[in-house]
Amino acid sequence: MSTQPDIETALLVERCRNGDAKAYRKLYDLYARAMFNTALRILNNRTDAEDVLQEAFTEAFTHLNGFGERAAFGTWLRRITVNRSINLMRKNRLPTTGLDDEVADATQEDTPIDDSVMRYRMKEIRKAIQELPDGYRTVICLHLLEGYDHEEISQIMQVSQVTVRTQYSRARKKLLQIIQKGGQHV
Repeated sequence: MSTQPDIETALLVERCRNGDAKAYRKLYDLYARAMFNTALRILNNRTDAEDVLQEAFTEAFTHLNGFGERAAFGTWLRRITVNRSINLMRKNRLPTTGLDDEVADATQEDTPIDDSVMRYRMKEIRKAIQELPDGYRTVICLHLLEGYDHEEISQIMQVSQVTVRTQYSRARKKLLQIIQKGGQHV
């Protein structure tokens, strides 16, 4: 089942493959804001997010002929953006995890946190997410905001699923603490 925007995007992709500069610009305009926001949520740095945005589009446009349309263009571009963001974090030596598998196996979520608490006050939650340590922020953003499951996140971050689940659990608890304290870092 194709929707009108999917058809329009497919036509733009085809025009880009044929070297149409206006199509490149339209495709960029369609996706730039969303990709910038994705990178910014992960990196928490506007300059780095801008760099990742440009690199992601450059990579996408360079490899457009390899884009087999198995997924939507936006999904493919988002994956490039996320991977570029994670790679930049690694390059800058910002830790994405503080746990090895043994520690992760030993830590289980003691008390479940009702996810409905996380659904309200999105503006405050997004602000609180920015206060999280890098590893926590990355896992929360990839799962809650980008829609990746724990298996996909473990592949992207190159860590075990147990580590991802533990980081996610701890990130949710820390996020809840920040929200309850009114955004003051705890």
